[in-house]
Amino acid sequence: MEGRVDLEPTPFLSLFAAFSYGITSMAMVFINKAVLMQYAYSMTLLTLQQLATTLLIHFGKVMGYTKAKAVNMPTAKKLLPVSVFYNANVAFALASLKGVNIPMYIALKRLTPLAVLVFGFFRGKSRPSTQVSLSVIFTAIGVVIAALGDFSFDLHGYTMALTSVFFQTMYLVLVEKSGAEEGLSSVEIMFYNSLLSLPCLLFLIIATGEFPHSLAVLSGKAYSFAFLVILVISLIMGIVLNYTMFLCTIVNSALTTTIVGVLKGVGSTTLGFVLLGGVQVHALNVTGLVINTAGGVWYSYAKYQQKKKIPRKVLSEEEQLKNTN
Repeated sequence: MEGRVDLEPTPFLSLFAAFSYGITSMAMVFINKAVLMQYAYSMTLLTLQQLATTLLIHFGKVMGYTKAKAVNMPTAKKLLPVSVFYNANVAFALASLKGVNIPMYIALKRLTPLAVLVFGFFRGKSRPSTQVSLSVIFTAIGVVIAALGDFSFDLHGYTMALTSVFFQTMYLVLVEKSGAEEGLSSVEIMFYNSLLSLPCLLFLIIATGEFPHSLAVLSGKAYSFAFLVILVISLIMGIVLNYTMFLCTIVNSALTTTIVGVLKGVGSTTLGFVLLGGVQVHALNVTGLVINTAGGVWYSYAKYQQKKKIPRKVLSEEEQLKNTN
């Protein structure tokens, strides 16, 4: 795998990146939920996932499987904010999964496009189309209705999920910017991200009191084969999710990554009602989730139509230039 992204991404690569990120992201929600139902130490779990990522890429470089460039301090300093926001996003998301059922978790995370649009507005970006604005409002209304019918309402869990939305927005924008400006591959950004996160995460699990009790509990659960299988899958999928998310954002855009996240939420919401429990079905809750999901699909369609018009304009301009030569 090359260390730099020098070639223009092909349609196949763009499609593969978006599809693989969507599938991996959907699976990761259920895997993390399954682990946290047996092992409540979310920060320790995140630390283990980042440690596994760092070691895998390091040994991949040593054995010649990757051609990523050596770590240098200027690049590390520029990518430090990416690492901070990424780990804050994942940490708050994992914390919310401990108290929020999967359908409501997905609904809350669908507020990310709203946060992206608001952030873009304050950055002076162009005003979004009417369809985009209405779909985002539709999605937000669905969240409110679903929350009113959520009998398992957990204020702490909701707060954690909404905080995760903020950090995910900042993270997506920053990783797109860093990938474009530095010309780093997804593997390189992933390595910097995991390496830079470890000191901060180690400090946090000590400061919050998770360590060393979390390791004692983990060693006690090491005798459970079923738990070990789920934990190993979680560590592997954490690596795959990191890679596909960075790849999708680099070869497409932060917006495309957000749209894919919204679409995969449709499947996650449906499966969430039947897998891992914790969902009390209520007409108001279901109605809100349906509205929220419809808003997410509408948003994705609106952005697709918007993006579809841009290449045509570029091509027509190029053709005009060719005709004048």
